[in-house]
Amino acid sequence: MDTLAIIIPFVPILSAVLLLLFFRQQKAIAARISVLATLLTFVFSLILLTLYIGNQVPRVEQLGSLWGSIWLDPLSLIMWAFVSGISLLVHMYSVRYMIEEPNYPRFFAYLDGMTATILFMVSAGDLITLLISWFLVGVFLYFLLGHDTDRPAAGRYAFWTQITYRVGDLPLWLAAFLLFKYYGCLSLPVIFERIAAAPTAMQLWGMSVPAWVGILVAIAAFARSAQILLHGWLPYTMDGPTPVSALMHAGIVNAGGFLFNRFAPMFEYTGLALHIAFVVGLITAVVGSALMLIQNDVKRSLGYSTMGQMGFMVMECGLGAMPLAVFHLIAHGFFKASLFLGAGDAIGDARRNDGVPPDPLYVSVVERRPAKPSRLPWWTAATLTILVPVIVLSLSHFVESSRLFFEQGVVILLFFAWVTGAQAVFAAHKMTHTNPWQLMGGILGSFVLVVLGYTLISYYFVDFLYSPSASARLFQSASIGVLSYDVLVIILTLLFVGGWALTFFADAKDWGRNLSQRWQGMYLAMYAFLSRELYLNDFYVRLSQVLLSWSRRLNVWFRWS
Repeated sequence: MDTLAIIIPFVPILSAVLLLLFFRQQKAIAARISVLATLLTFVFSLILLTLYIGNQVPRVEQLGSLWGSIWLDPLSLIMWAFVSGISLLVHMYSVRYMIEEPNYPRFFAYLDGMTATILFMVSAGDLITLLISWFLVGVFLYFLLGHDTDRPAAGRYAFWTQITYRVGDLPLWLAAFLLFKYYGCLSLPVIFERIAAAPTAMQLWGMSVPAWVGILVAIAAFARSAQILLHGWLPYTMDGPTPVSALMHAGIVNAGGFLFNRFAPMFEYTGLALHIAFVVGLITAVVGSALMLIQNDVKRSLGYSTMGQMGFMVMECGLGAMPLAVFHLIAHGFFKASLFLGAGDAIGDARRNDGVPPDPLYVSVVERRPAKPSRLPWWTAATLTILVPVIVLSLSHFVESSRLFFEQGVVILLFFAWVTGAQAVFAAHKMTHTNPWQLMGGILGSFVLVVLGYTLISYYFVDFLYSPSASARLFQSASIGVLSYDVLVIILTLLFVGGWALTFFADAKDWGRNLSQRWQGMYLAMYAFLSRELYLNDFYVRLSQVLLSWSRRLNVWFRWS
């Protein structure tokens, strides 16, 4: 088992070296070697995960005397299986997709290098291994995004991504420096043990060192996971090859959620960073979802969808629900990888079916569809929208563990799940169908199955990744004052319920048209604001122009050239 753990991250490295040294001109053999190496990595990862489930003894394997270690714990082993599985799908898809591209073997070598680097990153047992692998992920991503050197846009946006990553790396390097200085050790398990023994013993400028480190780690995670103000690079990476987009959105962007979980033992004793993560994640989720809705390009829409999902993931971390973020990370990774790999088919279908409504006479006579489909009564849809999601969610969590209703993070997650489920039911009400009761029944049945499956799997993750005491400490660290919490929940509940009531009532009384005309100017202004991506990219461009202008003036004043 120990030998297998050491072999796994080196298998893709061996493949990359072989491709670059001996098979640079042999496309077919290079692709087969790369796919076979990734398949072996995935199979070995599954075997190691199965052996750990039977043994369940975390340990650290040393590769070097000072640094270079692999931490074999539940988080590392789950991430190994997930990363190698996603990488295998991307490798297999790339065999035919990239066949016409130049430097075909080099592309697979880069994919292997990226896979190995991520494997080392998610299993790093010391600070130096973590920092080096964290840095190299950005380097490999730069070369993969700029693989097509004939596309200037690809190189430009790859460089933009590289700059954002390097800026986001600075807080992580500073956090590592603080941990080494105050705890005198490079090993992550040892550092976490010393923090747990005396969480507030080390102070810096009136605040504990874990609190400072938590904020710095959170900022590094924000940059890597495209949170608000640091998200501009993500939707513009679509000029890279589609397999790279799938790998990036399925595995690399999720690194923020992994970083929160890796440093979870430290977040148990500092709540400020978690509160910041909740606010940033919530804003990112709302903004990313809004920007996704106005896109007319399928890949850019998927990019902003990833931004919104990463916001939800960071918000879950901010609530203390770290295992739920891991499950979200894995589910979103496979889902988004399939969407990107199928984006070409979606574009082809859109070209064949332009979406122009057919002639009503043709629909009625030839396709024999009813001319006037019906909808549910508004009061029935309103009742289902408000009551059914909250009943299903509450019962599913109560069956698992009734004590979770006393944890603020779970209640907040239930609230947002209720909002999401109610939106799905409301969307079903807006749809027209020959049998609206059948439509609503199908949607509610699907909703119940998804919620039950999601609840069961997420709680299994809690038991596997963290002990009950550690999970309780995380929720306690993320909690706020009881009065503030109660007031916040009441206000949000009234806002959502009032908004839905107004929407249904306006729809029932046919006030929607008058409302739309009255607020048409506001709608147009909001659309313009979102279409310009909140003017953040314009601000960054202007800021770069100002910096370049001042650099030229300094160059003249000091006569540097």
